[in-house]
Amino acid sequence: ELVIQFQVLNQSCQCLAWKPHPVRVWGDESQHVVAGYSDGTIRVFNISRTEMELKMHPHSAALTAIAYSTDGEMILSGGKDGLVAVSSPHTGMTVHVLADHKGSPITTLQCTRKQYHDFGVEGGELWLATSSDRRVSVWASDWLKDKCELLDWLSFPAPADPKSLDFPPSLAAFCPWEHGVLVYVGFGMQKEALFYSLRKKQVVRKVSLPAFATSFSLSPAAPFMALGFSARLLRLQPCPAGAPQDYAGHDDAVELCCFAPSGRGLLTASHSALLVWELRGA
Repeated sequence: ELVIQFQVLNQSCQCLAWKPHPVRVWGDESQHVVAGYSDGTIRVFNISRTEMELKMHPHSAALTAIAYSTDGEMILSGGKDGLVAVSSPHTGMTVHVLADHKGSPITTLQCTRKQYHDFGVEGGELWLATSSDRRVSVWASDWLKDKCELLDWLSFPAPADPKSLDFPPSLAAFCPWEHGVLVYVGFGMQKEALFYSLRKKQVVRKVSLPAFATSFSLSPAAPFMALGFSARLLRLQPCPAGAPQDYAGHDDAVELCCFAPSGRGLLTASHSALLVWELRGA
């Protein structure tokens, strides 16, 4: 059932994110969604009031990735030109523009909480940015003190670029069940998912895949990965080891995998199909 719809004329919505729940009211539905558009604008929508609350224009290129900070106090956005902007939804001002990935579209932005002195840097939050040239930057931030410090920089090798290949996206995410580890999938020397330790500064585990993944998501409730592939295949992969389960049902490449916060549901999408899966026993 379609409950509510926002329409922006003559612009394509490229990415969106729900505002996270404040810890004190966990269980209430989040009432805000932020969306990034092809003209470089960001719009914040209030669901309960059915209105657009804020419009910002921190980018000159199309938006390709967007995320809230873990406390919902900042919006991180990435563009097709590789620039990452940090903006306040309260003031509408952009407080940081990071050019470290300049020249390559941002494919992933993700934030996670951390202990204050984890990894020897200040701040209560870690966040990562991934670009299509197989680079991942990891940052520690303290938004109240206007601090943003580069913690790690990863570059994953790949064969010489064959011009005819339709490259899979470069994707990364913090591992919910393994502290201080991020997972990366993308075009590379082998078809695999890589587990990288921020403490050891090295890849600590590799999971072989049947093809290069077009999407993936990590379960917040159990050590499981969901991976989508261009051959219309969805795979559930136990971690660190175990027999994978493969599922058909999509009409095209699986472009999106997203676990529900409970870990008991999974949303996947392809060209014209949106599937909701129930994970029994998860």
